[in-house]
Amino acid sequence: MKRSIATLFILFSITIVKAQEIDSLSFIKSKRMSDDDLAKKREGTFFTGIPDFSSDPVTGFGFGLRTNTYWNGNRDNPLFPYTPYLAKLKANAAYYTSNARELVLSLDVPYYKGTRWRFKIDFKAQQNPANLYFGLTESTLGQLRLPSDENTTFSTYREFDRARKTLRPGGVGEADFVTDALSNRFRETEYMLNLKADYALGNGKWRIMGGYEIQHLSYTTFEGMEAEAIDPITGQNTTAPNGISLLRRDFEDGLISGVDGGWVSIIQTALIFDTRDFEPDPTKGYYFEIANEYSSKYIGSQFDFNKLFIQGRAYQKLPIGKRTVLAGRFGAGNIFGNNAPFFEFQDQWSPEGSINALGGRQSLRGYRANRFLARSMWFTNVELRVRLAETQIGKQRFAFAVAPFFDAGTVRDRWQDLNFKNIKTSYGGGLRIAWNQSTILSFDYGHSKEDRLFYFGIGQAF
Repeated sequence: MKRSIATLFILFSITIVKAQEIDSLSFIKSKRMSDDDLAKKREGTFFTGIPDFSSDPVTGFGFGLRTNTYWNGNRDNPLFPYTPYLAKLKANAAYYTSNARELVLSLDVPYYKGTRWRFKIDFKAQQNPANLYFGLTESTLGQLRLPSDENTTFSTYREFDRARKTLRPGGVGEADFVTDALSNRFRETEYMLNLKADYALGNGKWRIMGGYEIQHLSYTTFEGMEAEAIDPITGQNTTAPNGISLLRRDFEDGLISGVDGGWVSIIQTALIFDTRDFEPDPTKGYYFEIANEYSSKYIGSQFDFNKLFIQGRAYQKLPIGKRTVLAGRFGAGNIFGNNAPFFEFQDQWSPEGSINALGGRQSLRGYRANRFLARSMWFTNVELRVRLAETQIGKQRFAFAVAPFFDAGTVRDRWQDLNFKNIKTSYGGGLRIAWNQSTILSFDYGHSKEDRLFYFGIGQAF
């Protein structure tokens, strides 16, 4: 069953590709940009680069450089009205106050030389000591609990954060007095190379994709490290050794696997339906995908698992103002494999980019990243993107929009138990700045019963 999903996609891809003949650009006609956006699209090759002053409640304040080099071609190129670009090279480097650091290189070539093929190459090297872990089952849907005391719960993250920093007597294998300030955190170090290709079918609305990814991952928890602490008698700030982390505790109790890290080899396959008119910032269209990741010792991996993710997005321009778009997304995923490593529960893979599950900027913006984790999950997002103003400074064009949003989702230990009970929700507002149409700067403020969080990054949430 696990291998059959990936094998079916691959065999289907080979059969269709051999059957298709490329004789014109008719397969891409459905993706024509709106006349308004087409009139503003810039010709030729250009570069956008901004200092990376991002902000995330988990990784902290970040600074670095985010760059995109676009090859748009000339207006007389037959592909010009139908593609966001002929090619894009992304190069990002960032450092965060949490001591996280990241280098990302990505090349994207849609409709290579006017054919039905699209190629992507991604490389990433990152180290993040601020990853969060609250558990790996649907019990995470409950209120926040201290790693050392599951009987005490907290309704807000602020209360929880103060309680875990409060000094407590150490247990077995711990110092005399310890703090739990870092007990929900772990460090991840990752090196990743990903190669993908997809092929447009028929009239271009359907695509099939195949890819290969190889990663090396390593993990560190913070037992015994000096960390923030609060004296329970005086209330004064101090420092103390950190206690045993929740991730380490669950690993030693045999509840999770993968904390030792290692090599992960993955075959990726996807079936995609896409009618969006402009991928970075659509005004209309639909996007649907069935995506699968297969990892096994038979392809050189140290882990066996199969991940299935289904996602749908819809964009509709409304007759309000000059450019008002109602955008919505629904996603559902499941991990197969009795011993799937814990880190595979942290995201859902999509050809459009992995999605943190569940919590954070990409799913529930009022909750911390990975706040809710289990084998199965679903989530939804709705945004109203209202453009307020546009301006041009030299050759640079900018557009400004607001985007109120609503998010919801839940997790389960079995996909058969997914339903609409015990749903977590968040809501908030965002600001969008479109730079030369293709580069979208996003500012989001999310609110939930548990937290209030601010995010800044490049690109839409979906």
